[in-house]
This record gives sequence, C-alpha cells and structure tokens, in this order.
Amino acid sequence: MYDTIIIGSGPAGYTAAIYAARANLNTLVLKGDQPGGQLTTTTVIENWPGYENGIDGNELMQKMEQQAKRFGADIEQKTVSRVNFKDQPFTVYVGEQVYQGKTIIIATGARARQTGAPGEDRLLGKGVSTCATCDGFFFKGKDVAVIGGGDTAMEEANFLTRFVNSVTIVHRRDSFRASKIMIDRTLNNPKITVQWDSTISQFNGQQHLESVTLHNLKTKQDITTPTAAVFLAIGHIPNSELFHDQIDLLPNGYIKSHGTSHTNVPGVFFAGDVEDEHYRQAVTAAAAGCRAAMDVERYLTQQ
Repeated sequence: MYDTIIIGSGPAGYTAAIYAARANLNTLVLKGDQPGGQLTTTTVIENWPGYENGIDGNELMQKMEQQAKRFGADIEQKTVSRVNFKDQPFTVYVGEQVYQGKTIIIATGARARQTGAPGEDRLLGKGVSTCATCDGFFFKGKDVAVIGGGDTAMEEANFLTRFVNSVTIVHRRDSFRASKIMIDRTLNNPKITVQWDSTISQFNGQQHLESVTLHNLKTKQDITTPTAAVFLAIGHIPNSELFHDQIDLLPNGYIKSHGTSHTNVPGVFFAGDVEDEHYRQAVTAAAAGCRAAMDVERYLTQQ
C-alpha cells in the first residue's frame, strides 16, 4: 500500500516523486514504456534553468530519477495495463501484478502526432522535432520546414523565422485552417513559403536529417528538397487511454481539470502534458508535478 502512485516518469512524474518522497510519503513511480518521457528524444535542452550550456534530455531525466530515489521513492520500469479508480484504495495493474495507492498522480504525458513516413522515427531528435520553441535555436541560418495548417503550425513557422534562413510550410490542403490573423501574418512573412497540397513521403539522412521527399497530392509528383530540420505541428495525443472510463476527459482526450491538479475523482490527481495542451514545456510540467504532490499531501492530511 502506497501513499501515492505516480504513473509516468517525465519531468512531471519525477518532480512529483521528489516532492512526495521528501514529504515522507510512501511513493511509487511506474516509469512506463518511455521512461523520462518526451525529453528523452531531445538531444540538448537549453531552456532548463541552471544549465547555461544546456543539458542532454536523457541526462536530465536520469538526474531527476536519482534525486527522487535519494529521497526514498520506489521507481520501477513497468507499464500500467489498467486501473481501477472506482474503489478506495485505488488499484493499478501491471499485467497480473497489483499495486494499491491511497492517491494517484497521473503524469503520462502526451505524444506528438506524427506523419508515419519512413525515416521519421529514426531521425526524431536528429532534425525531426516536435517543438520549435525547444529546438529552433539549433538551426540558425538554416532552411527548415514545418508540417501543419493550424494556428500551432503558423505560430511555430513565425517563431522559427527569428533564427532560420527560411521556413517552408508543408500542408496537405490548398488552404489553412488557422485563424485569419495568423494566416495573414504567415503569408506576409518574407521568410515563409508554402508547399500546398503536399505531404512528406520520406525523411532522408543517416546520422541526421538531410532532405525530405515531398509528394504532391494533386499532381502525384515527388520532389526531394534539402532541409536541416522538420518541425511537426499536426497536434499532440494525450496518453490518457487508460483512464477513459475512470475520470473525466475532454473530447480531445486531455484530462479535464477540476482545480489545480484535481480530477473529478477525489484522491486522483494529474500533472504535466496529459492535461496541459497549451504550454507543453519541461519546466511547466515540472511545476505541475510539484503542485500535484503538494495537493496529494494536503489531501492525505485532511483524510
């Protein structure tokens, strides 16, 4: 029986573990199938406070895990298969193995929606990026591409023009679905061009991305164009499938907040990108982990 079980192990989950364990709560972290979360696909994080020269994503997650362990958190590399939040204490299953907790912190994060084109997975973090805010700085003076047609794609393309030589937006339709103000800002930016009616059919490169093959959906023609980076801006998918019949979710799958880090089930809390569809930064996820652990502590004290 644990005071709290943390499902997930990115900056939200590990920060929650550090705070919970330091509060002398019996804490378990179930790391899941991507220990460390999305940061493990990022080679260098330059916007994490305290590291003036940046830090490798894997290294940062390892440091956070060791810190949580130092305060007494149990950390296991296991993936939760189902949960039961209907009865107290809460039950978490890993196959046939059963864990019980007085409280739960859901920190399962989100995953970027990908194109599925060959080479994409292999080059993720090596020129294929899911975050312009995180990685744009590394491509100063380069030619890059953004995939998408919504406000996020417009925002990322305009943001990237602060650093890069040019941005090509690749969009599968002949018009954007973004807001008019964002479309106008994008089309009037001299550094941005648009490849309409097109998809990326191949990501090319060995050690890092070198070019992409574009497929025109109307002409059926393929062209290969050099590019230093491709930024995916076609949305994120929250890792909330486990909880669809257990807690309130929004129609898009994100957890519905019932105040700070509370779900609609008393004793079940959330932290990080599984609820936050706006910021999606390591530092905001860590802050959410802190909030969740402090809310857990208050909840247990009241109980």
